[in-house]
Amino acid sequence: MPRRYYSIRTGKNPHGSNISLPMLASLLYIAYDQLSEAGYFQEHFGYWCIDARDVPGKLGGDVGAALLFHLRRELSWPLPPKFADLSEDELFDLLEFLHDHVSKPIDGYHHAYSQCGWHYHTFDVKAGQAEYRERVNLLLESYKDGFEISDQGEILELPQPGTAPLFVANLPSTDANIIGRVTSAITKFRRYRSTAAERRDAIRDLVDVLEYLRPQLKNVLIKQDEADLFNIANNFAIRHHNSQQKSDYDTSIWFSWMFYFYLATIHAAMRMIEKKA
Repeated sequence: MPRRYYSIRTGKNPHGSNISLPMLASLLYIAYDQLSEAGYFQEHFGYWCIDARDVPGKLGGDVGAALLFHLRRELSWPLPPKFADLSEDELFDLLEFLHDHVSKPIDGYHHAYSQCGWHYHTFDVKAGQAEYRERVNLLLESYKDGFEISDQGEILELPQPGTAPLFVANLPSTDANIIGRVTSAITKFRRYRSTAAERRDAIRDLVDVLEYLRPQLKNVLIKQDEADLFNIANNFAIRHHNSQQKSDYDTSIWFSWMFYFYLATIHAAMRMIEKKA
């Protein structure tokens, strides 16, 4: 990771830990421009050659049309310097689009005439995307409460302080029903601008995992403890919908608590089951 210099490291630089949208856009454009100059977007966007002129990539000869088709937004092409005047939604859409179309150049030839430059024909997608994420995430983490672009190319909110280990800790299971549901729940909950309904659905997914584990939990918990695990989900409008449900609470606060509670409980429960076995 790039070194953090004095004023950023000590928190004295106002742009060090909480950068504005225009500053974020300008810095992201620098990262994009450097990768573009190094040929990381030639595979999909093509390149200009002094002899062959415009050589199209996999997106064809009109990249602007491809942007419109995929993003449903009319963004100018070539992209505006410093990503000027892009809204937050436009910028985040563009970052995800660029992630899907970046690849590291591996082999090609250098066109020396008039300093035309390198023209590549072999690329490594995973390596290019990994380098792209490293550069982009270094900037996104300092915007607002922090964001990152995931391995799947989605903009996600950073975990709450102290909870990050829950997202990277391995679950002691090879059961696809468990791993898949937990992974899906985490993505739903952390997705940029996820709705209350999506967050409720993520919590429900985690409770369903515990329900799936319930027969095994009976062997490691007393009956009352087992019942208490499901009390919140069953009585606070997560799993059921009836007149007895409690729904008069601030979901922006309590959904976060419920999500981390159930995610931590799954980790604890599975380790108890593993230890018992």
